[in-house]
Amino acid sequence: MSILSKKPLIIAGPCSAESEDQLRTVVDSLQNAQVDIIRAGIWKPRTRPGTFHGVGARGLRWISEIKKSAKVMFAIEVATPQHVEMALKAGIDVFWIGSRSTVNPFTVDEIADALRGVDMPVMVKNPINPDLLLWIGALERFNQAGIKQLAAIHRGFCTTQTSNYRYMPLWGIPIDLKSRFPEIPLICDPSHIAGKRNLVFEIAQKALDLDYDGLMVEVHPDPDNALSDADQQLTPDAFSQLINLLQFRQSRASDTVFITKMEEIRNEIDQIDRQIVSAVEARMHLVIKAGIEKMKYNVTAFQLERWNDILQSRPEWITNGKTNPELIQELFKVIHNESIKIQLEIMGKNSSENN
Repeated sequence: MSILSKKPLIIAGPCSAESEDQLRTVVDSLQNAQVDIIRAGIWKPRTRPGTFHGVGARGLRWISEIKKSAKVMFAIEVATPQHVEMALKAGIDVFWIGSRSTVNPFTVDEIADALRGVDMPVMVKNPINPDLLLWIGALERFNQAGIKQLAAIHRGFCTTQTSNYRYMPLWGIPIDLKSRFPEIPLICDPSHIAGKRNLVFEIAQKALDLDYDGLMVEVHPDPDNALSDADQQLTPDAFSQLINLLQFRQSRASDTVFITKMEEIRNEIDQIDRQIVSAVEARMHLVIKAGIEKMKYNVTAFQLERWNDILQSRPEWITNGKTNPELIQELFKVIHNESIKIQLEIMGKNSSENN
């Protein structure tokens, strides 16, 4: 059985391997902390030149020496076929593909080809930009190269939105991936999403609440003096506290009372959902009628004043005080976009017929 199939899978270790002593200290401190795989960056793809880019191949020698005395598995990032070749010779147990590599199909192809015929676990981080298809494409490339032990790592996305986090979680994207490929374990990297160690717990717990299969957390014996990602790494003691505080929930429960109650609630939800679908159908019928009238009188499909009124008034219709107004706004944005699309099709079809 693949190590990636263990749930919850706990991966921890420093952002970067900085010295053999540092790695030994981390390994020793995590031996009794429910850690399945030690992570350690050997090659570090950094945004700007002149920063710490990892210790390179000598870090592989440190790992090899540590593995002689400690029964631990190591995972490292590989970004080129040369990395793959050296890491395989060094006996690395698990590879992960970084976000900057995932974004480039040519790079993924090269790494996948270098692994062809090798049966080992490979974890693929999401691309740095919020593109689900790129993430899926990378996983598919490794699968086609014969890699059957695959996992996906959610490490957040770079966007223009303002956030307390280093990278936006955009939870809907990894959940969509999990929905399409439930057989692929989904692991959260709360350290990169958070960017600050005081936010790591919050992100990790939310991932577990969303039924993620594991966590990858950065742990350093002296985080403040780390050569990379100092702000987001935990001390070994802080990591142990994190693991003890986290609530690891079940995907399902066997309690008869719970199952019965959930069936009742879900039946009620299904009834309401039917009403919602019927209401949307009725609304779209009216949208078609409005589109026909706009076409007759040569009026644009998009009406700014009307849209601003919808955007402002619909959240004001909330009566229970518990529904998030932003949810209502987002819902009507989707409905409005579809309404404009329908009316443009009506106008486009009329223009074609007249020509």
